[in-house]
This record gives sequence, C-alpha cells and structure tokens, in this order.
Amino acid sequence: MPDLLIELFSEEIPARMQTRAADDLKRLVTDGLVEAGLTYAHAGAFSTPRRLVLTLEGLLAESPTTREERKGPRTDAPEKALEGFLRSTGLTKDQLEARDDKKGQVYFAVIERPGRPAAEIVAEVLENAIRNFPWPKSMRWGAGSLRWVRPLHSILCLMTDESGASVVPMEVDGIKAGDTTAGHRFMGPERFSVTSFEDYEVKLKRAKVILRAEERADHIWTDAHNAAFALGLEVVEDKGLLAEVAGLVEWPVVLMGDIGEAFLGLPPEVLQTSMKEHQKFFSVRNPKTGRIEKFVTVANIETADEGATILAGNQKVLAARLSDAKFFWENDLRTVERQGMTGLAEGLSSVTFHAKLGTVGDKVARVAALASEIAPMVGASPDLADEAARICKADLVSEMVYEFPELQGIMGRYYAAHAGLPEPVAEACEMHYKPLGPSDEVPTGPVSIAVALADKIDTLTGFWAIDEKPTGSKDPYALRRAALGVIRLVLTNQLRLNLTEVFAKGYPGADAGDLLSFFHDRLKVYLRDEGIPHDVIDACLSMDGNDDLALLVNRATALAGFLKTDDGANLVAGFKRANNILTQAEEKDGVEYSFGADVKFADDPAEKALFAALDDADTRIKPAMQAEDFETAMAAMAQLRAPIDAFFEAVQVNTDNEVVRRNRLNLLSRIRQTCLGVADLTRLDG
Repeated sequence: MPDLLIELFSEEIPARMQTRAADDLKRLVTDGLVEAGLTYAHAGAFSTPRRLVLTLEGLLAESPTTREERKGPRTDAPEKALEGFLRSTGLTKDQLEARDDKKGQVYFAVIERPGRPAAEIVAEVLENAIRNFPWPKSMRWGAGSLRWVRPLHSILCLMTDESGASVVPMEVDGIKAGDTTAGHRFMGPERFSVTSFEDYEVKLKRAKVILRAEERADHIWTDAHNAAFALGLEVVEDKGLLAEVAGLVEWPVVLMGDIGEAFLGLPPEVLQTSMKEHQKFFSVRNPKTGRIEKFVTVANIETADEGATILAGNQKVLAARLSDAKFFWENDLRTVERQGMTGLAEGLSSVTFHAKLGTVGDKVARVAALASEIAPMVGASPDLADEAARICKADLVSEMVYEFPELQGIMGRYYAAHAGLPEPVAEACEMHYKPLGPSDEVPTGPVSIAVALADKIDTLTGFWAIDEKPTGSKDPYALRRAALGVIRLVLTNQLRLNLTEVFAKGYPGADAGDLLSFFHDRLKVYLRDEGIPHDVIDACLSMDGNDDLALLVNRATALAGFLKTDDGANLVAGFKRANNILTQAEEKDGVEYSFGADVKFADDPAEKALFAALDDADTRIKPAMQAEDFETAMAAMAQLRAPIDAFFEAVQVNTDNEVVRRNRLNLLSRIRQTCLGVADLTRLDG
C-alpha cells in the first residue's frame, strides 16, 4: 500500500488561516478519495507560513471494481421514461436486461465500474480540492483562473511504495506537480527533491523549516522562558499570541529586547496590550514588582549579529508606539485631575447604547439606581454601589480605551484610584464587566457584585422590554452571556436573591416570568456541564422558590447525589409505583385520595411499619426543608425505601374491602406528599 505526500507551496498564508486551511485540505482530499473507493490507514495535516502539507499512510493502490444493479421502467413503458433511465445510467438500450417482475417484464441496468489506479484518482481529487478551496479570502493573479489565498508557486504530489517514489502526474493552471520543494525563504531557498514524508520533514529542517506548528510553539516558549529566567524575570503567558506567532515564522529565533526607561511607569496592561496588538511581542515581567520590563520578539532568520539589528529596529518602532500610549495615559490622568471621574463620565451622554434604550449615560443612571437597591442584598454599601455605578463606564470616553478598547474597565480602575476614590469603587470599575465567559474571573467584592449584577440585569430587562431577545443561534447583544454572568455571580458568591423581585426593579416593561424561564434554560446548560442531569434540574425547578438560584442549585446538587445511591434509585422506583397506582385509582374513582389514612385500619405489619416510617420521616424532613438542609431531608427520605418496598411485597392495595382500599390509597398519598415536599420526583426520567 503506497503512502501519499502533498505540499501546496505559496507566498505567506495569514497565521489565523493556517490551521483551518490544513484541516480543510485534509477533509477535501480524504473525503474525495474515500468517495472514489480509496481508503487509507492514517492522515496527518500540517502548515507553515508558506505551505500546506498532507500525508496519507496505507493508501490503496487502486480502487476496487464495483458492480451495481439498477431497476428501471417496465419494457412497455413510454419511450420518455426509458430515455430518462438511460441518461441516468449512461447505457444504451441494447445494454439493458429485461427480467420478469411481479407486474411484467422490467428493464435492469448492470453498471460495472472497473478499478482505477490511485494516482489517477489522487490527481482528480487534488485538483478539485485546489480549485474549490474554501479560503475566507482569496486572490487571482497572472493570466490563470485559479484563486488562492496568496500566489501558489508549486505542488508536490508524491506516492511512495516498496518500489520507490513516483510523482502523481497532474497540472493546475500551468503548475505541474513534482517531487521538489524549497526551504526557508532566506536560509534555504534552493529547491530539493524528496522521496517520502520522513525524508521531506528531515530535509525541511536542514533547510531551516520546522514543519509542525506545535513544535515551533514549544521552541518559542522554551527559549523565551529560559532567556527570561536567566535574568530573574518571567514571560507573561499568552497562548493565543503564541499560536499566532508560531504561524508567522518557519524557523523561530527568540530575541529579548529592552523597553525604554520612560515607558516603564505605564500600567502593565497598557504595555502588554500595546506590544501584543501592534508588534506581536511577548511581555516579560519582573515577578518582584509586577512591572513589564522587557519584551520578547520572534524573528524568522538567524543573523550574523545574533539579532542585534533586528532588535534595534523593533525597539525603535516600539518606542514610537509606546510614546502614543504614554501620551494617552498622561492626557487621561490630567483630565481626571481636572474634571474628576464624574466629569469624565459626562461624555457618556453623547454615546448611544441602543436606539430604544437611550445613551450609555442613561444606562449608567439606571444601573446606579438598581445597584443601590441590590447592594443591601449582597452586603454592600448602597452609597458606594451608587458611586461606583455612576463612574464604572467613564473610561469608555478616555483616549486610552478609544485606542485600546480591550482595556475598558482596567483603565477605569487606574483612573478611579488616581482620583482618590475608595478601593471598592475603583475595583468595581474593572470587575463589573465580569464574568465575560465560562472560565472568566467572578467578582467577589460586595460593591463589585452589586454593580456587576445591576449592569447585566439592566441589559437583560431592557432588551426584554423592547422585545430584542435571542432567537435560535442569533444573540447580537450577548444576552446569553449576560444571563450566564448573573448565574455565576449568584452561585459563586452563594447569593440569596429572588430574581423575580430584582427583575421588577430593572428596566420597566420586561416580562419577568419569561426572563426567568430564559435564566432557567441557561442554568440547565450550566449545571449540565457541572454533571447534574436535566431531569434532576426539572424536578427542582417545579418547586417553590425557583427564582432563588442558589437555593435551586443546592437542592439539585443534593438530589443528584441522592439519586446516585442505591436507596435513592430504589426509593424513586417505589415512589413512582405508588404514584402510578394512586393516579389510576383517582382517575377511575373520580376522587382525590389525599387525606384520612389511619393506622387503625392497617391489618398487616408491613402496613403499620410504613405508617410509623412516614410519621418519623415527616418529623425530620419538614424542619430540614425549612432550614434548607437538603442533605438531611434526602437522608430522611432514604429511610423510607425499605418500608415502602416491604409494603408493596406484603400488601395488595386494591383489595376487595373498600374501607381498607381507601385507607391504603390515602397511605400512598402520604408517600407522594412526603416525597414531593423534597422535589418533584415525577419529573425524573425512567
């Protein structure tokens, strides 16, 4: 079985497109080969800035011969029907077979497709893949019709088996496939031939190209970490930047440079953001002071002066960038000193939040009022919450955030601290945006919690009031993320809030019940990821207090744990048996059996034992539920498992004695009421 090696060599592919492009090449080629009858054992896809590579191991040498029988029209069918059948099969009338069928004679087409050599199929599939490649953006160059992300220079397409390597004959817009490639643009530009994937990868490395993106990333991180460690410093980890830089170079050379003394006083976040966004530099931090003191850049070439010229140029460009950042920083500080944070925030009145919801200034006023209401519920000072809310978005009109929007909140904290505001107020300026995602930090300071909740709930109630809810996969205002943020704030800090009441204090006109249902859907997704089944959540959502998320989750967690035990699973089975018998009897008799079970009518020891067990369970379950001690309530309920099992084994509920039957049905009602007082077990699957 031969192996296949494909390389598409071009000008530089944007880093953000490389991984997806390698996957697309793998998908298009392998799907095409399999559809044509060629299977393979293993496939691997790779990318560098100048090449997409695919290797297949254990490819069939040729596709198998296939024979297909296709039933056609009757022999006496209209001529048009026969013509259509012939077109679909590609046969002529004399090639058809007439066979007897239930309704007379019918034409059958026997289509045999002989096997084809793998090279022939590969050529067709690869050309189709190249011509129909799904680049997000592509270009046409020269006189040909081919479109590619950047000009395509060469195609390497090689099949290797025991007899050696051979080029797959193919051509795309004048580019003929061959067995040669080139290495690094400057350090190994000469073309060379290869005989297999192993030979290809080894020779590429000799020509100063590391084929695997993960190997380039590991090389960058290791060299950067070691260089920083030698100076008692540390590289600020940034996996996204590392992946991007690994896609910018074929032969990474790590260089460490200095940041000008004039810029070391800038906030670390400003230095880090400016260097990352503009220059793709890694920040190097002094762990003792927290300051960003150096940077790491990654060159794509080894130089005789060990990168000194490259560093000098980079430092010159960086100084210009940081001069701008320093100007914005100092200008914003002067504005804060002159106007205060409140004065800075006045500019928000000219920034539109939403056409139907007013300006950002209007939103800030609503958030301040709501934060003051929420503050006592979360242990915060209403005055501090109001103050923090009124200035929490002031940095949106600062020059620094205008240049670097990703620093919103962070700069607000610096400016608030510079203005001499209390630390909880400054902290809220940064933290009220959080959490922004499932892994983002959750605020824990009371003032930050109050403002974060108020901001998100104002957004949600506002968009609910103007009927701009998420639909399907569309959520242009990130309302699902806002709801998840509220859920994480509540659960992480174990806040006891009645959301229905809080919604009523938000933007007027919102349907609180509908919004609560939206929260319940988000909560199901969140708890499912935490390992709590959806039916357990449904069982708890049916209980009173389902707008208290902390209470709801505590109950669901206890129930999920209870159901994992043998007693829990068996008790639920016993409850459902009792409930089914009771429901059927109530439907048949047209009455509700919910009162009057009396132990004096019990004539079986198992029946009397169940009465005693229910009395004992009630004395423990009710106070436990009032104290919200769900574990104790579940443990008390578990004690009912044995008495219920014994009752059903020893006693016939629907006996001929009508008095005894009614008493036993009312006893089943006590089982139902006791269990439903803990959770709605009828909602559980199974």
